[in-house]
Parts: sequence; C-alpha cells; structure tokens
Amino acid sequence: MVRLYADEQFPRQAVELLRDLGYDILTTKESENAGISDEAVLDFAKAENRAVLTFNRRDFFKLHKLKPNHSGIIACKEDTNWERLAKNIDTSISLEENLNRKVVRVNRVSS
Repeated sequence: MVRLYADEQFPRQAVELLRDLGYDILTTKESENAGISDEAVLDFAKAENRAVLTFNRRDFFKLHKLKPNHSGIIACKEDTNWERLAKNIDTSISLEENLNRKVVRVNRVSS
C-alpha cells in the first residue's frame, strides 16, 4: 500500500478516514514541518518514500514538471465531504504499488 504525506492544508478528518482504511499517513504537523515550502514538502515526502496528498493542485503540477523524480503526488479537488474524499482517494490509488514519478488527480466524484 502507498505511504502518504498530507500537506498542511489537507484536512485532518480525511487523514483519519484514510488511516481507518489502512493507509500509513504522516502529516506536516506530525513531522514538525508546518510552514515549509511546497518544494520542501515534496522533498521531505521523497526522502520518506511517501506520496504527497494535497489540494494545492496548481503548484504541485508545476513542481512535478520541475522535479519529476518524486514519490508521487495525489492532487485532490477540494471536497468537504470527508468520507467521499477518502473513498475517492482510495479508489484512485488502491491498485498502485507505488506512485513514483506519478501524479494522480482525484476529482470530486459522487458516491
């Protein structure tokens, strides 16, 4: 299963639901990285072999082009229905062994 790193804006409620589904998720707060740049988030995630979970699609799409050698980016559309968000993420990545150098777009799909 893919290991994940939730950036600072990613909702704690969705992190907990993904953990309930069995995902290993570290947050920026837990890693004491609050306030670091997006590039530093991506670098930290790569060093920890984790894919970044983010709502910051535009900036991470740019970073993917600049630094394609990463452990994955999961770029989500904002969704305050935490259960639906967690389900859509799980559906999008559950069959992946790793997300190295990949960007996964998670759109707001009704369940």
